[in-house]
Amino acid sequence: MKANKILFLTQEIIPFTESSEMADNCRRLLQGAIEKGHEVRTFMPKWGSINERRNQLHEVIRLTGMNIVVDDTDHPLIIKVASMPSLRTQIFFILNEDYFRNHLNTRNEKGEEYPDNDERTIFFARSVLETVKKQSWYPDVVHCHGWIGALAGLYIKTLYKEEPAFRNTKFVYSLYNDGFESSFPENFLQKVIFRNMESVDLSTINTPVNYQELTKMAIQWCDGVIQDSENVDPALLEYAQSLDKPVLPFKRGSEYTDACSEFYNLLCAEVE
Repeated sequence: MKANKILFLTQEIIPFTESSEMADNCRRLLQGAIEKGHEVRTFMPKWGSINERRNQLHEVIRLTGMNIVVDDTDHPLIIKVASMPSLRTQIFFILNEDYFRNHLNTRNEKGEEYPDNDERTIFFARSVLETVKKQSWYPDVVHCHGWIGALAGLYIKTLYKEEPAFRNTKFVYSLYNDGFESSFPENFLQKVIFRNMESVDLSTINTPVNYQELTKMAIQWCDGVIQDSENVDPALLEYAQSLDKPVLPFKRGSEYTDACSEFYNLLCAEVE
């Protein structure tokens, strides 16, 4: 089986965010995937720094209106979309008044990390998966760029494992130098658990959860790891190798997009 449908989760992508290693990689990979004939969909947070008028975002009424529960509280989900005509594709934006409306990105104007980043990563991952399920679109691969979507693999393999949309989905996690300094609140793992996840073993994750531990969660529940920064924490690569996760080493340019496509197909070849 080849990887035909690719779902990208990203923290940043040009032209909606400023140029960065992640934003540039995602733009390049999205273009490469489309050129190779993959059917793609891309989701990212609707950061407060993204100008809706200039980028021509508009609300997708048929997808808006769901509530996502985080820490026993309902949070309304709004879906917006913008076109990228040069790539003949659209970018879907996850929006919530509390989590994303006025948040510049993962830090405020003073460079301080937002205290609700833990809940935002829960909200983002579950919002994307609920939306894709509502679209009845079955991705072969979910490729996550940035820690804001780190929990998607855990949810795909547990909470959504019986959903037709994700039954055979492979989760790929990209490692970047995109860490954060503060730790999540002590009750973060309790917030992560939802519905039928009570039996999920998260005992290998140390608390309080910091960037390294969150990334370990992503690696633990992924099917493959891609090294997207030349210099990443070697302990995280060693952790992936200790779990026998396939790891795609750092690549550049067109070699990167070709290697990612081959990596997707390699993982999906296990599904027959």
